[in-house]
Amino acid sequence: MEGIGFKQVNYHYPRTERASLKNINLSLKKGRFYVLMGETGAGKSTLLKCINGVIPQLEEGTLTGEVSIEGQSIERVRVQELTQVVGLVMQDAETQILGRTVEEDVAFGPRNYLVPKEEIFQRIADVLRLVRLDGYQKRDSDSLSGGEKQRLVLADILAMHPEYLLLDEPTSELDPLGREEIYQVIKDLRKDEAKTILAVEHSSQDIIEKADEIIVLKEGEILWKGDTKTFFTSEEVLEESGVKPIPVASLGIQLAKAGFIDESEIPVTLEEARQVVGKLLDGVKLQSEQRTPETKEPVIDIENMSFRYKDTWVFEDFHLKIPAGSFTAIIGQNGSGKTTLAKQLNGLLTPQKGSIRIQGRDIVGKKPEALAEQIGYVFQNPDHQIFSASLYDEIAFGLKRLKLPSEEREQRIQEALLFTGLEEFKNHHPFSIGKGERQKLAVASILALRPSILVVDEPTTGQDWHGIKVMMDMMEALHSQGVTIIMITHDMDVVSAYADHVILLGEGKLLAQGSPADVFVQTDLLKSSCVTAPQLVELCMALEQPVLMTEEALFAAIFEAKGGSYVE
Repeated sequence: MEGIGFKQVNYHYPRTERASLKNINLSLKKGRFYVLMGETGAGKSTLLKCINGVIPQLEEGTLTGEVSIEGQSIERVRVQELTQVVGLVMQDAETQILGRTVEEDVAFGPRNYLVPKEEIFQRIADVLRLVRLDGYQKRDSDSLSGGEKQRLVLADILAMHPEYLLLDEPTSELDPLGREEIYQVIKDLRKDEAKTILAVEHSSQDIIEKADEIIVLKEGEILWKGDTKTFFTSEEVLEESGVKPIPVASLGIQLAKAGFIDESEIPVTLEEARQVVGKLLDGVKLQSEQRTPETKEPVIDIENMSFRYKDTWVFEDFHLKIPAGSFTAIIGQNGSGKTTLAKQLNGLLTPQKGSIRIQGRDIVGKKPEALAEQIGYVFQNPDHQIFSASLYDEIAFGLKRLKLPSEEREQRIQEALLFTGLEEFKNHHPFSIGKGERQKLAVASILALRPSILVVDEPTTGQDWHGIKVMMDMMEALHSQGVTIIMITHDMDVVSAYADHVILLGEGKLLAQGSPADVFVQTDLLKSSCVTAPQLVELCMALEQPVLMTEEALFAAIFEAKGGSYVE
């Protein structure tokens, strides 16, 4: 039975020439799990808003065609009525949190529909347990981490018991295990309650075995609709879509092109890859990558550092050294202290005890503005540090206090715009450009100060595959110029491709540090920290082979093991 239907739907936002949705004809059956993918700006969020009536009832614009639920047009159904049937988890979790505490926030929706008090409390307990926030009932909602807020918003919607669940990047700020748990919740809901689910997702690997079908949008039109395996093993369509490839599938595509396996054997899951590559190697041992032990002096040296929020200690007698000139990734589960640690480094937070030495100087008690030239900080949400009326003015703001000659100030602004690819937008208002561009603007405003250390908090969150590559190539270019990069991230593929040093935190403690390969092989420790190793690392370990961090490195090793001479 058709659950959600689109018939010749087109939509233009106000004062725009280009349609955000074009000729959408789509039928989504009840009780199935669909994933909507595509580049940033492809129309994914817009399509979701058409289903729950936000478009065109709350967001103006021109909508033509028909959107229906179970055969009934929703054109004249009020949003307030649709929310009882259709639940939408929006991309920015903070915009949906209304309650002062977690408990109040989850109760908000059911209260509006006069659900009995006893049932509301039961729903609160049930949904918080589902999203791994059990025991958080009395916690202030504004004290939660980004990932915890994301789980809270999902709990808010689940407490309404909707028949149709729309999820706009519901796991973008969660740790790897958190993402797996949320999708397990979604899988259970679909199985036990026959819910129809449509989720926007950039993380290909998370959905490959869970989605019934994948729908790919490109520039407002449907580019692909079908099964996930066919899509992720079709190199041309995948490349056209701009969707992030699955590592083992990318490896399989290279192996098939080289004639080692048949195209029908291209794997999309870890188990499929283990069988295909294991059979191909047939006991042959691969050559390991040569790694040079780290000998760099520390650029950051933390000793006996203790910090608490109110009565809750996050760090106690914490010690850490970060090598100079390194590309360091800080990983760990949501709430492990990653962002709290990063904010100690530039004076946004001050420890109650201990020392933090940066380039030999203790910075405890120093104000952020006094440290800005030495250490730059890019927030997890770029909107938290943008306040000027144009991109040009935003970059110029930090430079004004340096009292530089006007010629040098202008040169730095132009260099930052050029480096981040924002030159054409320099006179635009920051909130007239996309979130990915605003993230680059936040980077540009810090780069203009020319810090020797750059801290970036979740630089790839919510970015499409192209955006991830652009952002990380920028970080790599800075690193090659001698800047020490400290990156907080949940994207282990990014860590394996770019980082040379990894720090694993758990409940305010340093659990492990070293090269990515050294940290990622500690599977039990990672699991206890809600972190999963990159797919290719897991593949190497399953095959009892040396750990190779990227598809290129693993393909080259296989190629040479089979008697070839690989030249990249």
